[in-house]
Amino acid sequence: MEIALVLFLLLAAVALFASEKLSVDVVTLILLIILTTTKIITPEEAFAGFSSDFIIILASIFVLSAALEDTGVLDFLVNWMMRHTGHRPLTLLLFIMVVPGIISAFMNNTTVTALFVTPVVGVAKRMQTSSSKYLMPLAYASILGGTCTLIGTSTNVAVSGYISKAGLEPFSFFEFSGIGLIIFGVGIAYMMTVGRYLLPEAKSQGLTTRYNIKTYLTEIVIQEDSPLIGQIAFASDLSKMGFRILNIIRSKENFLPDYRTRIRANDILLVEGEMDDLIKVKETKGISIRADVIVEDDLVGGDIRLAEILITSKSDLMARSIREIEFLRRFGLVVLAVSRQGETIRTKIGDVQLQLGDLLLVQGSAERLEYIKMNQHLAVLDEFKPFLFKERKGILVLGFFILAILLGSTGVLPLSISFVSAALMSVLFKCISTDRAYQSIDWRLLILIGGMTAFGLAMENTGADHFLAQWIVDLLEPFGITLILAGFILLTVFLTQPMSNAAAALVVLPIALQTATELGANPRTFAIAIMLSASVSLITPFEPSCILVYGPGKYTFKDFLRIGSPLTLILVTIILFLVPVLWP
Repeated sequence: MEIALVLFLLLAAVALFASEKLSVDVVTLILLIILTTTKIITPEEAFAGFSSDFIIILASIFVLSAALEDTGVLDFLVNWMMRHTGHRPLTLLLFIMVVPGIISAFMNNTTVTALFVTPVVGVAKRMQTSSSKYLMPLAYASILGGTCTLIGTSTNVAVSGYISKAGLEPFSFFEFSGIGLIIFGVGIAYMMTVGRYLLPEAKSQGLTTRYNIKTYLTEIVIQEDSPLIGQIAFASDLSKMGFRILNIIRSKENFLPDYRTRIRANDILLVEGEMDDLIKVKETKGISIRADVIVEDDLVGGDIRLAEILITSKSDLMARSIREIEFLRRFGLVVLAVSRQGETIRTKIGDVQLQLGDLLLVQGSAERLEYIKMNQHLAVLDEFKPFLFKERKGILVLGFFILAILLGSTGVLPLSISFVSAALMSVLFKCISTDRAYQSIDWRLLILIGGMTAFGLAMENTGADHFLAQWIVDLLEPFGITLILAGFILLTVFLTQPMSNAAAALVVLPIALQTATELGANPRTFAIAIMLSASVSLITPFEPSCILVYGPGKYTFKDFLRIGSPLTLILVTIILFLVPVLWP
């Protein structure tokens, strides 16, 4: 009965992780509550994973990465790289893969990708080439670079922490750097040769054309006898009919309304709404329709600009609606449309809950857009302007980071102590504030890793891992141990499509380790193969780094399928045949 319950919870967790109806940390905590109330695990076992030193390592790395961002070190490096690529597309492509890949060996790959998106788009514009030729290689390099060190990705840290709890020796800092560098090198070689020719070249279009909003825009002239006169623009009868007032032209002055602006006679309002509603408006007293189709020039003029804003992984706007955020009041910008994974949302904009990788088409003054460019949590896809480099503090943080790597990797200090010391020194020397340090930690990921570690213990306590392992052995043993390992690798690759890499690895790992034991094989071989497989799944754009480049690169789902599938197959083959050689 207990085995059945645990297996049911496993399937339920996979389904909930994939659906994203609930946050991964909420799902994890629900699992722990069920497992403890049914006495499958004790409260001490449920929360033992959170006391792991690998949780401390991950939290410290988040703080150090944020400190490197805040002090401008990473922007300085990006700016230097972009200045030295010149106008040579191949050189630029090589730089865009090598430099972010090396950085992501020591930092979260989503953060690295987010840092490079805006400058890459800016350089592509300057070179009059399509950014789609560079952004997918950037995302792939950031992902693959994380396979080179223990801290390169949270998946590596999570797997190392799990095998340590299972009684195996945790991974050393550079234990799998050899195979990681091979994977990274093969990825670069593929994108510089075959992949380069498969990359699409998105045609340059005006922003209104790209977001397909022309047919929704109309100019309305307010006549002397209009009942709209005196009404607040955003609470007017027009707003109640479902129209959004985007612009007002008054006495030849073009300006954006705010929450205090009242409508006056002879105002020309640029409004957005459904065509059916537009027909009704034509019959309304006191207004006249000037045009049913507006070109992009009507949305700009004087100080008014159009721009695209990317929602990055550090943004505090995610999972909140545009209305809830009060976007106009907070940023002084009107959101005209939202592009999400190839689809454009133009209606009921206020109800749209923002997600990672969303592109917002906004309208506002040049001054407000400049202000947004200084916001580290949002990226304006325009000319890249590096964050102010605080040289002294930046060098200090970089020194603390490098020292932590040296002390931890050589065994002078435990990894957890060396990294938490580096994070603490960054706070003490005011390279990052205490509040910012806490905000930079991805608590959801830490809860996921700690909780799924306890779930593995529940499988062990009930014998669910032994049950599944025995079933796999009975089914596949006649075909040989290599095929069984291949099965686990492919299962991990499959699960990383709907789930996070760390979650997929932690779901497969308990079963794989028990299977290795049943076969008399080396559990470490299976652990490393699964860990690496979770990081080389490039078939779909669901990995956060890929989501970040999806909109700016104007990619389609088929682009990732066409380019990522062959590369994933190549890398999986390397893992299958090379891991058993290096870890027999």
